[in-house]
Amino acid sequence: MEYRMEKDSMGEIQVPADRYWGAQTERSRQNFAIGVGNEPMPTPILQAFAILKKAAALVNRELLPARMSSEKCDAIGRVCDRIAAGELSSHFPLVVWQTGSGTQTNMNVNEVIANLGNQLAGKPLLHPNDDVNMSQSSNDTFPTALHLAAVLELKTRLLPSLEAMIHTLCRLEKENEDILKCGRTHLQDATPLRFSQEISGWRASLEQSRRMILLSLEPLCELALGGTAVGTGINAPAGFDAAVAERIAALTGLPFRTAKNKFHALTSKDEAVFAHGALKALAADLLKIANDVRWLASGPRNGLGEIYIPENEPGSSIMPGKVNPTQCEALTMVAVQVMGNDAAVGIAASQGNFELNVFMPLIAYNLLQSIRLLADAMTSFRMHCVEGIRANREKMRVNLERSLMTVTALTPRIGYENAARVAKLAHAEDLTLKEACLRLELLSATEFDELFDFEKMV
Repeated sequence: MEYRMEKDSMGEIQVPADRYWGAQTERSRQNFAIGVGNEPMPTPILQAFAILKKAAALVNRELLPARMSSEKCDAIGRVCDRIAAGELSSHFPLVVWQTGSGTQTNMNVNEVIANLGNQLAGKPLLHPNDDVNMSQSSNDTFPTALHLAAVLELKTRLLPSLEAMIHTLCRLEKENEDILKCGRTHLQDATPLRFSQEISGWRASLEQSRRMILLSLEPLCELALGGTAVGTGINAPAGFDAAVAERIAALTGLPFRTAKNKFHALTSKDEAVFAHGALKALAADLLKIANDVRWLASGPRNGLGEIYIPENEPGSSIMPGKVNPTQCEALTMVAVQVMGNDAAVGIAASQGNFELNVFMPLIAYNLLQSIRLLADAMTSFRMHCVEGIRANREKMRVNLERSLMTVTALTPRIGYENAARVAKLAHAEDLTLKEACLRLELLSATEFDELFDFEKMV
């Protein structure tokens, strides 16, 4: 491999000749070989950095024209557009496990922009600190990139997947309005309900999760940029913070705004905690739904067997013909991973010592992983399982008719204790509820039939 010499405040260091990063990136690459190849800085963070660097250059051009020439501004913008488009991914080698402020990733972005910009200009036009990082600090750019990436990923990846799942459940709800089935609480038989009502519970849970995720977007739209090192805005011109937030809003079409208190924006990560809490709530709902589906589909002969789900692949390497609820299992594993991520995000957010949180790469990594996993898992679960759910009407009818808890409909006439006697007798001697009621001489056959109507129970 060929190398070139790059220089920073610590001296010279060799850098691969075919890469645009510089000395500070190379030092980080050598000093933090932790999870290399498996846990790189998330691509949405790098794309968010490209957006904020372009916005900063445009605002510096307006507020500091003597330092940010139009040529420099244009060069920065051109390279940022390429980074945002994902064209330069091989030039960002750093891992999540680095400095807790994300300084080295900020410098990786600065160096790539400067070196490629200089190559395109054919001269030493840009300096990574003086020009690309003008009016900024890693301490305000990384939290800005975190919020920017989170909002974009929630809007473009997670919410569309969630909407599609809700839409599919709405369809299933309408298709199954005429089916009565046995309800269950504590994994025991309970009073009847419509299958559509059971599905409506799933749908409403996801709609509530959607509302909470949408609520989390509002605080995430506050940006730390302009706070620079400790929140005072040192080395940034007056009005830079508001102007750069407006530029980012214009570039993304989203309502980003400057944070009112930059000291909070640099040291507190409660917006990320709140957003991830909404993701954890969604994960809890999805885990519950996936478990409901695999219980209802259990069998095929010795389980509940009340629904059919798609048979996508063989389920066993030893038992021929076995098919398992694999989509349910994948979704529940994702849900558990998200719950673990939430614990890490909460602990990391508590580490805002004095003027800076130094667990930001971890927060970014977990938050963005949770968004990606939930979005992908919901799409897979919907396409390969939920869309193919069919009711086993006969099994639902048989289970409902065998249920003892439909005796609840008799309690207004015969009382709770007599109804319990009926249920216990029916269970002990394998009788129908009607047979037990007649043997106990609590109701006549006609009276029983008048009270015992499944339709009236739902």
